[in-house]
Amino acid sequence: MAPRRLLLVGEGNFSFAAALSETLDGSTRVTATCLQRPADVARDPVARENLRRLRERGTEILFCVDCTHLADALELHPREFDRIYFNFPHCGRKAGVAKNRELLAKFFQSCKDVLAEEGEVHVALCRGQGGTSADKPRREWHNSWQVVAMAALGGFILSEVHPFSCESVPGYKCTGYRSQDKSFHVEGALNHIFTRSLPFGCSQPRTFRIKLGDRWFSFPEPEALVGKLNRGFLEAPSCHPIKTINEKLIAELGKAFPLKRLNCSFPLLPEGSTNVLTYWNCDSLSAAFWISLCEDNSNSESLTGGTTQDMKDFLVLFSELNLLKDPGLDSKEEAHEEIYGQNKVCLRPSLLVHVQAVIQAPGFFPGSLHVLSGPVFRKCFILPFTMPAFHEILFILGFNKNLKDHYLQSLLDHLKGTLDSLPTQTLLEGSKLSSSVEFVFQPNGKDYFIYVKSHNFGPDCAKDLIIGSVTSATSIIHKDQSFMFVSMNLDLLTMLVWGISDWRMLWTFDPRFLKNFVPGKIEPFKSYSLYPPCYVHDISFWLDKKKEFDELEFHTVARAVSQDTVISIQFLSRFQHPKTQQVSLCYRLTYQTCDKALTRQQVASMQLQFRKEIQQRLHVIPR
Repeated sequence: MAPRRLLLVGEGNFSFAAALSETLDGSTRVTATCLQRPADVARDPVARENLRRLRERGTEILFCVDCTHLADALELHPREFDRIYFNFPHCGRKAGVAKNRELLAKFFQSCKDVLAEEGEVHVALCRGQGGTSADKPRREWHNSWQVVAMAALGGFILSEVHPFSCESVPGYKCTGYRSQDKSFHVEGALNHIFTRSLPFGCSQPRTFRIKLGDRWFSFPEPEALVGKLNRGFLEAPSCHPIKTINEKLIAELGKAFPLKRLNCSFPLLPEGSTNVLTYWNCDSLSAAFWISLCEDNSNSESLTGGTTQDMKDFLVLFSELNLLKDPGLDSKEEAHEEIYGQNKVCLRPSLLVHVQAVIQAPGFFPGSLHVLSGPVFRKCFILPFTMPAFHEILFILGFNKNLKDHYLQSLLDHLKGTLDSLPTQTLLEGSKLSSSVEFVFQPNGKDYFIYVKSHNFGPDCAKDLIIGSVTSATSIIHKDQSFMFVSMNLDLLTMLVWGISDWRMLWTFDPRFLKNFVPGKIEPFKSYSLYPPCYVHDISFWLDKKKEFDELEFHTVARAVSQDTVISIQFLSRFQHPKTQQVSLCYRLTYQTCDKALTRQQVASMQLQFRKEIQQRLHVIPR
C-alpha cells in the first residue's frame, strides 16, 4: 500500500516534488516545503514551472519552513506523515562537517513530532557523507556527517540504505544550497531510510512472585537479566525462531529414536541442593545468578520498584514440581521446607541439573530419547558469542552397558546429520554454505564438544563455535545401564541458521524482529537496524589490597549498567605504583546496540554510573 501522506523538506527548485508527484496515485497527499521565501523561489524559471505543475495536482506548498522546527511550521496543518524526505541537506557555503551534523541532529529531533508511528525518514547524502560501511569509499568517522549517530538523537535507527538515482524520478534536477546553480555531486549518493527505535526506558527490572506451597514469595529480576525472564519463546503460541529450531531438532531425532518430551519450566535451585549437580561442573555455581526470596503476602498492585508479575509457566508452583526433587526428601512438604530454610536460590545455569531426577523417575525408559528444553542463566564474560541467558535443549538416552558403542555411534551420526542439514536452509537457491559439524574430545578423553565452523557471519567472523556437548555417565542405582546426555545451545543454533550475528537480537522487544520469520520458510535474517555507531570509553581504577578483583563480576556490572550495550571489554594495562605498591588496572569498553538508537550522551551517562557501581560493588577506586 502506498504511503498516504508525504512531507518534502529543503526543496530547492521543487523538481523532486514535481517528479515524485507524477509517480503517485491520487490517494497520496504531498506537502512540499522549502526554506526560501516565495519571492526568492520565483526568480528561478525552473522552480516557477515546477510550482505550477504541483499546484495543478493539488500539492500543498509551504514556504519559509525550517526543517529543524517542523512542529512549529506545521502547527496549523495535519501532521502524522508517513514519509519525510530530505535530499542532500547542507548548511550552505563552506560549512564544515560539525555544522552539517548539527543540522541533521536538529532535523531528526524535529521529525519525531510530525512522523507517524511506523513512518520513515528518507535522507539522501552525497558519497561518503553518511559515514557508514555502505559508503564506497568510506570516510573516516570523524570526517563524516555521522548520520546514524545524529538520527539516534531523535530516536531513529537506520533500517535501509539504497543508491540514490536521479533516473528513478525523471525530471529531478539536483540544485545546490538555496537553489544555487552549482549542484551537489550525486554520483555514488545514497538514500538512507530511518525508522523509529524502541526507547531504552521500556526495559525496567521487574518483581516476580512465586508460590511455594501455600506461601507467596517475591524476588527482583537481576539487573543483568532485565527483559530475559518469562519471555515464553518455547511456549505453544510463540513463533520465535528458537522454538522453530527446537521443534526441528526434536522432530528429526524422533525419527531415529523413540522419544519422550518432558516439561521443565522450573528454573530455581535451592542453595543447598547439591545432589542435583552430579552431572555438571559444580564450579559453575560461582557463575550462577543468586536470588534472595522475600516472603510476600501482599497483592501484586501493592509492590513497588518495577513491574510485578507472576511467573506463570516460567516458574511452576512447588506443589507441581516433579523434575527437581531431592531424592533424599520424602514429600513435597519436605521439599518446601528445604526452600524455606535457604537464604538464597539461584537461576539454573544448565538443564543438566535435572539429569538425576529424570533417570530416577519411574517413567524413565532405556532406549528412549528423553527431551527437555528451557531457558538457562549464567554470568559470563562479554564476548561476541557468549550470553548470560539462552535456551538449552537436553537429550537423555539410557541403554545397556554392553551396547554403549552402538548407541553412541548411532546418536552421533543422527545428531551430525540433523545439524548439518539445518544451516543449508538459510541460503538462497544455488548458494553453498561452508560449515561443518565436528565432535571433538574433551580433555577427559571420553566426552565431546560439538563444534560448528561457519561463515554465516561474514569472513571476519568465521570461527569454530561450541554449540554443545555430549557427555556419558553411569549410575549407582542403574548399575547395568549407561547414559548419554546431549546438551545444545538453541540460541547459537538459531543464529547460525538464520545468519543473526548478534545474540541480543533474539531478545529484542521490537515486533519487527519476528516479522522476518515466516512459518514453514527459512530465509536469511535481514536486520532493521544497520550500521549502529560504536562509542569507546576507557576506565582505570585502583584495586583494594584486601580484596581479590573479580573480573567476571566486573563484566556482569557492565552488562547490567549498560543494559547490554557493552559489546567488548578489553584489558589495556596494569600499573603498580613504585612507592605504595598499589595496583591499577585499565580497561576499554565499547558500547553499541543492535536494535535501538543509542546516543553519545546516553553512553556517557552509563559510563558515569558504571564508575559508581564498580566502586560500590567491587570496592575499587576509579581514577
